[in-house]
Amino acid sequence: MSTLPTEYERTDIGEIQIAPEVIEIIAGLATVEVKGVAGMSGGFAGGIVELLGRKNLSKGVKVEVGQREAAVDVSVIIEYGNRLPEVAAEIQRNVKRSIETMTGLTVVEVNVHIHDVQFRNAEKIDDTDAFLRVK
Repeated sequence: MSTLPTEYERTDIGEIQIAPEVIEIIAGLATVEVKGVAGMSGGFAGGIVELLGRKNLSKGVKVEVGQREAAVDVSVIIEYGNRLPEVAAEIQRNVKRSIETMTGLTVVEVNVHIHDVQFRNAEKIDDTDAFLRVK
C-alpha cells in the first residue's frame, strides 16, 4: 500500500493538509491502546529505527489517503491467551473511530494483519535470589 498526500482543504483563512504520516501515527496509537495488543510488527526497517533509540509511532501501519477517505493496514503482535478475532475487531473499531474523529476523513477499511503471538515471560530468578532462598 502506498502513502499518498491528502488533498488540501480550503478555509476562509487558508488551506489545511494532513500528512499521511499523521494518519499513520493516529492509527498506530489507536492500535496499541487495544487490550490484548502486545505491539506492532514493523519488519526490519522499523526494528533499525528502534535500535537507534527513536520510537517509531507509525511502525506496522500503512495508509492510503484520498480526498475524503482513508484505508489502513496494521500489522500487530497479539498477547497469548486473547481471542484473535475479538482483538482484531476491536483494533478495527478503535482505528476507524480515532482517525474519523481526529481528521474528518472517512475510513473505508481497516485491515488487521496478525504476525505473531507473544507469550508472557516467566519471572526470572536472579542467581543471588536463588542462593538466598536455599539457605
